[in-house]
Amino acid sequence: MKNKFDTKIDLKKAESQIEILENVIGKSVSDERIERYRLKDDLESSDPGTRLKAVIRIATNGEDAPENLSEEELQEYLEDVLASLIAAGYVRNRIENKVEVQLREKQEKYIDEMRLSVIRKEKGPENSKTLKRYSDLVKLDKIHLSKNIIQRLRPESFSEIVGQERAVRSLLSKISSPYPQHIILYGPPGVGKTTAARLALEEAKRKSFTPYKASAKFVEVDGTTLRWDPREIANPLLGSVHDPIYQGSKRDLAESGIPEPKPGLVTEAHGGILFIDEIGEMDSILQNKLLKVLEDKRVEFSSSYYDPDDTGTPQYIKYLFEKGAPADFTLIGATTKDPSEISEALKSRCTAVYFEPLIPSDIVKIVISAAERLGAKMEEGIPEYISSHTAEGRKAVNILSDAYSLSVYNSGNAEDVRITLEDVREITGAQRTVPLEMLEDTDIPETGHVYGLAVGGFLGSTIEIEAIAVKTAKGKGSLRFNDTAGSMAKDSVFNAAAVISSLTGKDIRDYHIHVNVIGGGKIDGPSAGAAVTMALLSAAENIPLRQDIAVTGEISLRGRIKPVGGIAEKIYGAGRRGIKKVIIPWNNRNDIPADLRGTEVIPVKTIEEIRDLLCEVKE
Repeated sequence: MKNKFDTKIDLKKAESQIEILENVIGKSVSDERIERYRLKDDLESSDPGTRLKAVIRIATNGEDAPENLSEEELQEYLEDVLASLIAAGYVRNRIENKVEVQLREKQEKYIDEMRLSVIRKEKGPENSKTLKRYSDLVKLDKIHLSKNIIQRLRPESFSEIVGQERAVRSLLSKISSPYPQHIILYGPPGVGKTTAARLALEEAKRKSFTPYKASAKFVEVDGTTLRWDPREIANPLLGSVHDPIYQGSKRDLAESGIPEPKPGLVTEAHGGILFIDEIGEMDSILQNKLLKVLEDKRVEFSSSYYDPDDTGTPQYIKYLFEKGAPADFTLIGATTKDPSEISEALKSRCTAVYFEPLIPSDIVKIVISAAERLGAKMEEGIPEYISSHTAEGRKAVNILSDAYSLSVYNSGNAEDVRITLEDVREITGAQRTVPLEMLEDTDIPETGHVYGLAVGGFLGSTIEIEAIAVKTAKGKGSLRFNDTAGSMAKDSVFNAAAVISSLTGKDIRDYHIHVNVIGGGKIDGPSAGAAVTMALLSAAENIPLRQDIAVTGEISLRGRIKPVGGIAEKIYGAGRRGIKKVIIPWNNRNDIPADLRGTEVIPVKTIEEIRDLLCEVKE
């Protein structure tokens, strides 16, 4: 049994343990735990075990000591707990010291940055070099040239778009509507497709019933420049995402690792018109992507770097990733390609408007109008000369503008400009512009010679077909045709031979026959069949044919004239070459343009009708 002296020693030992504990966890924490767990009486108890357990509960923040421990074991357990607390405190103090050092360094760096910021604000972002560059830019911006001559001569109203009244009316009806349609404009180059589309939007914005607001944009892009990027890094048409690692976004976004969507032209055109010139040249994958946008009226963006839970992501980026960019626009595409060369998926979503080829009288009007807008006088015959060198309105204007510039240069005077025919000839010579062939002596009938019609793209043209038939020994004849003409054209010759035998009773095998396409052109398709038949018939029968009539149509073995394509283009092509009468298949009569502009078109059903027309005496 312990005496009174041992009890005092134990109490002193307990007080020293409490003191150690207070140094580790703090006196305020120790007192708070004594009060919370009601340990005051236990600490003053005469029983050492009770006091040890009380100290342990203070040290462990309320945890009881393990059961069935002797006094010595409780003492060892307490010493382990105190040692652990002292070690943890030591580590904590070291970490706090390091944190304090880093905070002090950060604070000093922040203070330095704040000082620099204040200095910059007082000093400003400029220095002598930047101020000089700014001054140079201001000086450059004060220099202005006159309006580009081509821009000056560009049509500014529908009345200035020559020869396209029907196309313009069709375009306007499809745009100036409560429900505007997507459109593809077909036609040869330089006839006003782009200008008409731009003017159509301005006209539609003036109508109260159309969906176009005053702020509606006309966004123009060339389809030949648009290519699909499989990496989806750059896509000016649909838009792309600038990832922070690969492409880099804005500095504040890059530092946070936030990707930034960049909307494309389809979003810029939202509420207006997206005009794609040469839409047929677009990459097929990009066309399909565009069609998806036309259906959804939005563009979707995605990125593996986008975190929807990142609170640091700006609202506009969240909006673009989660809802997409708006892209509700009217698509107008223009192409010089044949409709058969355009994607079926694209054609199915767009209505078609056809611009007509220009005839010489249209080019004459365009040249006269351009000269008036330039304020220049022209020598007589210039409009007709230019019209004989091009069928494109834009090219005609370019020739005139170059001749205008040459005249000003030669005279040294820009006030009273007079363009001479010699100026225009010099320009066409320098540009290597070859004159279009105008047919001559069309009033004189010829044997074995006839004018057929062909079409390339949207431009029709005449083709000269000639034939000779020389009588030979029975069954010893031969047949020759251009090797370059094409297999279908050669088939037309054999069909023609069969038809001639049926009409005349003559056996073609008794003749040496040579059929020639002057110029060696390749004839795609059977549309020259009727013309070849008439050339052979004329040669075999020695019958002169009229030269002021052109013929197109496929010939059947029974002498029927079958329908062919490109009727409108062929009619205009004949008119451009000076032929004012055209024979076409009866089944193509609905393809005749409403505005024939001086050309007579005669639909026929049989080769006999063509023979009667070509062999009749011209009054």
